[in-house]
Amino acid sequence: MNTTDADGPPSLAPAESPRLRRGWWARGLALHERVTAGGGTDPVDTGRLGHARRRLDLWRADRGAELNVRLGELGVDEDRLLTFLAEEDGHLAARVDPPPWAVLIESAVRAAAPPPSVPVPADWRTAFALPLRPLVDQARARFRRDAGPVTDAQVDLGALDAALGATLERQLAALAARTFVEELHRRRTAGLLPGADSRARFVGFVRQLATPAGLAALFTDLPVLARLLGQATAHATDAMLELLARYTADRDRLVDNLLGGVDPGPLVAVDDRRGDPHRAGRTTTVVQFADGRRLVYKPRDLTHDGRLAAFVSWMNRMVPTVGMRTAACLVRPEYGWTEFVIAAPLADTDGADRFYRRQGALLALAHALNTTDLHYENVIASGEDPVAIDVETLFSPSWRPATQSGDPAADLLAASVHRTALLPLIVVGDQGIMDLSGAGGDEGRQSPVRRIDWADPGTDQMRLVRRASAFDGASNRPRLGDRVIDPEDHEAAMLEGFRLGYEAIEAHRGEFAQLVKASSAMTVRLVVRPTWAYRTLLDESTHPSLLRDGLDRDRFLGQLCGRTTLPGDPLFARHEIVALWRGDVPYFHARADSPHLAADGEPTTVPLYRSGVDAALDRITGLGEADRQDQEWVITASLATRRPLGAHGDMAPMPGPSHGTAAPPERLVSAACAIADQIVARGAPGRDRVNWLGLELVDDRQWLLLPMGAGLANGYLGVALFLGQLAHISGVARYGDVARRAVAATPGLLRLLSDRPELVTAIGCGGLHGLGGLAYGLARLAVLLDDPEIGRWVDTAVELAEVAVAGSATDDWATGKAGCLAAMTSIHAELGLDRAAALARTCADQLAGTTAFDHPASPAGFADGTAGIAYALHRFVDVGGGSRQHGDAARKALRHARRTPTNSSGWCAGTAGLALALAGRHDAGTSPAADPDAPTHLVRRLADRPLSRDLSLCHGESGVGEALTVLAAGPAGPAAAAALRQRTTLLLNSLQWQTRYCGTPDGVLTPGLLTGLAGIGYGLLRSALAARIPSALLLEPTPQPTGTGWLSLTNPFTPRREEK
Repeated sequence: MNTTDADGPPSLAPAESPRLRRGWWARGLALHERVTAGGGTDPVDTGRLGHARRRLDLWRADRGAELNVRLGELGVDEDRLLTFLAEEDGHLAARVDPPPWAVLIESAVRAAAPPPSVPVPADWRTAFALPLRPLVDQARARFRRDAGPVTDAQVDLGALDAALGATLERQLAALAARTFVEELHRRRTAGLLPGADSRARFVGFVRQLATPAGLAALFTDLPVLARLLGQATAHATDAMLELLARYTADRDRLVDNLLGGVDPGPLVAVDDRRGDPHRAGRTTTVVQFADGRRLVYKPRDLTHDGRLAAFVSWMNRMVPTVGMRTAACLVRPEYGWTEFVIAAPLADTDGADRFYRRQGALLALAHALNTTDLHYENVIASGEDPVAIDVETLFSPSWRPATQSGDPAADLLAASVHRTALLPLIVVGDQGIMDLSGAGGDEGRQSPVRRIDWADPGTDQMRLVRRASAFDGASNRPRLGDRVIDPEDHEAAMLEGFRLGYEAIEAHRGEFAQLVKASSAMTVRLVVRPTWAYRTLLDESTHPSLLRDGLDRDRFLGQLCGRTTLPGDPLFARHEIVALWRGDVPYFHARADSPHLAADGEPTTVPLYRSGVDAALDRITGLGEADRQDQEWVITASLATRRPLGAHGDMAPMPGPSHGTAAPPERLVSAACAIADQIVARGAPGRDRVNWLGLELVDDRQWLLLPMGAGLANGYLGVALFLGQLAHISGVARYGDVARRAVAATPGLLRLLSDRPELVTAIGCGGLHGLGGLAYGLARLAVLLDDPEIGRWVDTAVELAEVAVAGSATDDWATGKAGCLAAMTSIHAELGLDRAAALARTCADQLAGTTAFDHPASPAGFADGTAGIAYALHRFVDVGGGSRQHGDAARKALRHARRTPTNSSGWCAGTAGLALALAGRHDAGTSPAADPDAPTHLVRRLADRPLSRDLSLCHGESGVGEALTVLAAGPAGPAAAAALRQRTTLLLNSLQWQTRYCGTPDGVLTPGLLTGLAGIGYGLLRSALAARIPSALLLEPTPQPTGTGWLSLTNPFTPRREEK
C-alpha cells in the first residue's frame, strides 16, 4: 500500500530550542481516540480540505468497500473522517487532555541534557539508544522509586534495574531505527554530518540527535513515534514493577511448590524476550536465581495449565504405559508461575519411539480438548517427554458453524487433529519452506519470507534490506547426541500413542466429559490470526511516513479489515487495531463455557458459535472408529509432507511374485469399483457438494495436505472424471451422483475467475494443472453424465483458457500450451465448440515457434517437456488441423526427447511418456527393428522390470500401463498386450495386500487423478476396456464407434491448404 501522504512528508529539521510546541502530541492520537474525544463535526478551514481530500482518497484506495464498514464500527462516516483529516493540531489538542505518553515524553525532554563526551557505541542498536537515554533514565528512576521495600535475600534490585534499562534500550532503538536511518540519509545528502569517513559521520549524526534540541525536534515532527516510545517506556516499567511485586508476594509459595523447598537465593536476572506482548506490553518472562535455577512468570491466568495437568493425570491412570508429564505450575489470580522445562537429549535410540508415542497421546488429548496453537515454541523435548509449555488455547471456542467455509473438506481439516498445530504445519514462501508445528522447527531451514535487516550498520551508508534467514532451530524435537530425531521416521509410534489415547477417551467418555465440564470457569484464548502477522504489522508500521500523523498509521493498520474469512471480520479488526496501537499482539479470550468473546478484558460484540467447553463435548460425542481412522489418515498424510522432495524416478520395487494369472475385464472393473467406494467413503459431504482432503505437490517444491482444488490432475475434477467414467461403464448411478456433487462448486469458481484475470494468468492454460485441463474434464463429464448444464460451463472455461494462453510463456503438457492444445482438440471433438478449435490452433501456432527443442538442457518428459509437445502437435496434425510447420516442430521436439536419457519408466518424465510420444507420430509403425525406440524394444523396457510400489498414473505402474495400452493397439500389439495383462494382474494383486501405493511421499493414499486413487482406478478401466474409455493422461475425447486406425480421432477442424 502507499504509505506516504499525497503532499509528501516534511523533513526532520533540528529545532532551535529544546521546547515542544503546544499541542505537539495531538497528531499522535489514533482515529478511535479522536472519535471517543468527540469533535469532527465543526466547520473546517477550506484551505486544508484539498490536502485532506487527497488523504481520504488514499483511505478509499487502500480499503475500498471495507472502509465504510470499519468507519461504521466506530460510529463515523467518510464526511467525519474527512473532518478529522483536515483538523488543525491546536483544535484537536484543545478538546483532548494530554495522554500519559505525552506527559512522559515532555518530562524526558525537560530532563534531557547535552550528552557528555562518551564514545558512541560500535553496535548500531546501542548507538541508536543513546539519543533515547532520557526515556530510559526516566523509567529506571521510577522503578527504583516505586520498587518498594525488598531485601537483598529476595532480589538483587540493581540487577533488575539494569535489566529494565537493557530491555528498554533494545525496544526503543528498534522502534526508532527506520526513522533514524531515514534522517541519517537526509542529513548526509544535505552535507550536515561532520566527519572524514562513513563511521565518523554516523557518530556525528548520533551526537546531533542526542542533544535536547535534537530530541525535541524528533518528537515534534514525529508525534506517533513519540507515542510509541513513550508507551513502550511506561509499559516496560509497569511490567517490571508488577513482576517484582508479585514475586515478593509469592516467594515463599514458589520455594515450596516449584523449587523443592530449597531456597534459591535472590532473584538476579530476568529475560522478558520469551513471548508476544499482550495487555500493555506484558510478556512471558524467565527469572533466574543466584543458584542458577529458573522459573517462568506468565502475566495471565494459568488455570489452563492446572487443568491440563488434571487431564494428563487422568490419561496416565487410564493408560499407565504412556507416562505423560506436564510442567509444574503455581496458579495465582490472573497470573502464575511454572517450572522452567529444560530441553534434554535422549538416553538411547529406543527413547525416540517412547517420545513420539507420548506425543501421539498428547495429540489425542489436545484433539479431544479442542486445542490449537501447539507450535514449535510451545513444546519442549525434555528427554523422552514432549512437554506442552503454553496451553492457553485449551477449549478453543468455535467461531463459525462447521459448514460455513463453503468447502466441506476445508471444514474437515479445520476440525481434525491438524488444527492442534502439533502436526506438520508447513508454510511455503518465496524464500524458503518451514514447518512451524510442534513437530517441526527444523534448524537451518530458510525462512519463508525475507526479514528486515540492516546493511552497513554503524555507518552513514546504513540502510534497510530484506534478507532470507536460516532458522536457528527450536527445542521441541528429541535429540540423540547431536542428531535431531524426525517425527516422520517414528510415525508408527505416534500412531500407537494416538490410538491409545483416543480409545481411552472414547471408552471412558462420560468420565472424561465430567472433567471437561469441571473446566467451565477457566479463561481460554481464541487465536484469530497467526501472531507473526501482527508482529509484521507492528514492525512495518514504524515506517517514518506513518509516524507524523496517527491517521496515516490507522490507514495502514486498517488492512486487517477483510483479510480473514471470519464472520464479523470488521468487529475483530476494530479490537485488533486498538491493541496494535498499544504495541500489543491482540488477545481474544472467553470463559470456557461462554459464547461471549472479550478482547484484552473488554467485551466485544463478536458472536461465538460454540463455547470452548461445548465444542469439546461435541468432539467427545463424535469419537468412534470411523473418526479415529480419519484422524489417523490426517496424521499419516501430515507426516508424509515432511519427506524431502524426490525426483520422479522409480520407487522401490513391490515385494511379491513377478507373475500371475491374467485378470478378466470384469475383475478389473470390480477393482475400480472398490477404489471408487474407498474414495466415496473418504469424501467430506457438504450441503450441496462433496470434496476431499489430499496430498498435493505445490509448485514442484513441497507436498502439502490440502482440501482438493478444482484441477484435473490433483483436484476434485479428476476424481469426478473417474467416478463419472465408472458410472457410465458400470451403470452404478451413485458414482455419477457423487461426480456431479464433486463439481458443484465449479460455477462459482468460474465466476470468480471471470472477475480476476490475474488469477487466470497465475493458474495457466495447462492440460493437467491449468484451465485447459479444467475445460477438458468438464467436457468429458458433460458427455458421461449427459448433463447439458456442465456442458454450458465448458464455454466459460474455454474463454478463460484463452486469457490464460495469452499470458502464458509455458509450452509443456501439464502447465502450458501443449496440454491446452490437446484439451481444446478433444473439447471440439466432444462438444463441437468452434472456440475450442480456434484456441487449439493458436496454441499449435505458438508451439511451432518455440525454441524449447533447441536447448539440450530443456526438459524432455511428457508432462514437462518436449515429449508432450511432440505428442500434442502430432495429434493436431493427425486430426487435420495442422500444417507442415506444425509437423516439423513435432519432429524436432521428438528428436530432443529421444536424445535425453532418463532413469525413470514413468509417464511424466520417463520411458512410458517417450513411448506415448513415439506412438503419436505419423510413422509410428515404420521404426527399424534395430531402433532402440522401436515399439518392441519399448515394450521390453517397460515390461522387464519389477513392479513398482508406486501404482499411480504420473510416475507409477498405471502410467506404464497407459503406455502399454497404446502400444498394444500398434505394431508391437501382441507383445504389448501380453505385457499389459501380466503387469495389470500384478498391480491388481498388489492392491489386495499393499496399503500404500500412491505417487506420494511414503505412498500415502490420496484421492487425486495424477498421483492418487482416482488415477489408479481409471487405469484399471483403461486396461479393461481401452476401446471404450479414452486416455485421461492423453486428454483424449470419447472414442468414436466408427474410428479407424491406431490413435484415430474424428477431425474437428476444417482442413486447410498446407503452408509452404
